[in-house]
Amino acid sequence: MDKIIIYQMVPRVAMNRTPDPVPHGPIGQNGSGKLADINGRVLRSLRQMGITHMWYTGVIEHAHATDYTDCDITPPDNPHVVKGRAGSPYAIRDYYDVDPDLAVDPRRRMAEMEALIARTHSAGMRVVIDFIPNHVARLYVTDAAPADAPAPFGADDDTSRFFSPANDFYYLPGQALAPADFSLGDGPGAYTEFPARASGNDCFTAHPSRSDWYETVKLNYGVDPGRGTHFSPIPPLWHKMLHILLYWAQKGVDAFRCDMVHMVPVEFWHWAIAAVKERYPSAIFIAEIYQPELYRPYIEWGGFDYLYDKVGLYDTLRAIEQGYCPASAITGCWQRLGGLEPHMLNFLENHDEQRFASPQYASRADRVAPSLVVSATLSTGPMMIYYGQELGERALDAEGFSGADGRTTIFDYWSLEPLRRWLGTAASPAPSAGRLTPEEQRLRRFYARTLTLASTDAAIAGGSMFDLMYVNYQSPGLDPTRQYYYLRHHRPTGRLLLIGVNFADTPSEAQVTIPGHAFACLSLPEGAYKATDLLCGYLPAEDSRQPATDSEVTLRADSPVSVKLAAHGAAIIELTPAH
Repeated sequence: MDKIIIYQMVPRVAMNRTPDPVPHGPIGQNGSGKLADINGRVLRSLRQMGITHMWYTGVIEHAHATDYTDCDITPPDNPHVVKGRAGSPYAIRDYYDVDPDLAVDPRRRMAEMEALIARTHSAGMRVVIDFIPNHVARLYVTDAAPADAPAPFGADDDTSRFFSPANDFYYLPGQALAPADFSLGDGPGAYTEFPARASGNDCFTAHPSRSDWYETVKLNYGVDPGRGTHFSPIPPLWHKMLHILLYWAQKGVDAFRCDMVHMVPVEFWHWAIAAVKERYPSAIFIAEIYQPELYRPYIEWGGFDYLYDKVGLYDTLRAIEQGYCPASAITGCWQRLGGLEPHMLNFLENHDEQRFASPQYASRADRVAPSLVVSATLSTGPMMIYYGQELGERALDAEGFSGADGRTTIFDYWSLEPLRRWLGTAASPAPSAGRLTPEEQRLRRFYARTLTLASTDAAIAGGSMFDLMYVNYQSPGLDPTRQYYYLRHHRPTGRLLLIGVNFADTPSEAQVTIPGHAFACLSLPEGAYKATDLLCGYLPAEDSRQPATDSEVTLRADSPVSVKLAAHGAAIIELTPAH
């Protein structure tokens, strides 16, 4: 199977062609992208870029302040418990429904979602959606649950008890919700909640602050905080969440990106993932998790296929780019994983992180080559990019609830200017690189080349990695604080790649030693090899005229090979025996 390459898209923003959005603007003014806008041409263009999986973020109905009651949808949420005008995609208000903002005809929103799933499959890609198990919107109410769905969340709860294994929520008996540092309004428009329920970030008081996940309520999986667990009999919530997973799998969803999984007991995942895979064996589960000590339990016992490698490779690459740690620190990233590397999902951007080209991160998109190549090729695990990343989106806007923080808003109605140009107008909605600037075109070609190689080259998608840094700390011309080298090898085919990256502002010409241990470990023959840099001509910076690698090199144990890298450059050098 090809290496998984995920494209995360927030359709509300990514497909919005409305020019000049206004901070805090309503949908009538700022517009919203639609599922129907993700047409076959858009999908085919992304597939040609090497994408294998589309992660549609924010497609399940979440808390929102826009009124859709004329479409037979329950009234909008109270604005005092909605973040932004559009609301947070992670405050789900109906797990069985599609967000009406995304539908051309809100009355047919589920049909439009089903059509998108079918289009994505027809384009040769699989569908990923979010599963947010830890919390729901404060005003969760379903008007779309199928007839066989369990009782709604909280319907049978005993609200007089803080905790009961049979309850879906945690309650603060006798207390009204009273935030510590913001108002819930006055008069008829005020939001009231009595008894108060715990907020989603394990805030077990009636007084959440603005920094808490105050727009959500925590779900109860049978964990009595500080007092133990109650998993037998299986809590009612477990059955409700399993039903939701099976509901979406039956509609053709291929994978679930599971939010903040460490806030939900691993015992639930062990039970639920096994139950889903019994009926849908190819279903994929991806975990957002940030505690390395939990990686192995959530993979080996919980059943997850892949985990976020945020606190490892992402944080390390960011620190290298910003000059806070040496490039050689990448070695520690894979060593600390202890064999879990194939299960780790790598990325440089997502909805939680700042854009690579933002002033808060690297400032320039054309510096991305070393970080992207390492993220995409260091292991066989999945690689993910965030919509607009391939065009160098800088996230300079202060969109509304989301200020100028280096991120693209998930809370507001907004659009991105580079994507608007790429998508075309509503009258002529055909994506075209011809409307991009020369810099954006170079960047997108580089992403396409790198991601396609990562997803299809046997040495990257299915091979093994051999780190070369331990024998090259004092190699002539190699600065281990700014350059990093490794091999990738696919034993069944003998395919061999030498990969080097340069985080420095100046070019590098290094003598890279390949140790005898690599020849023995990988069963490499010594002798003459044809060397071809697969990235030559694709680097994004206009001034990165990276010299072509010598057409023929001699590989000998413990002998050096000369490699030239441009400033902020990278090379993926194909080495084939010259006979």
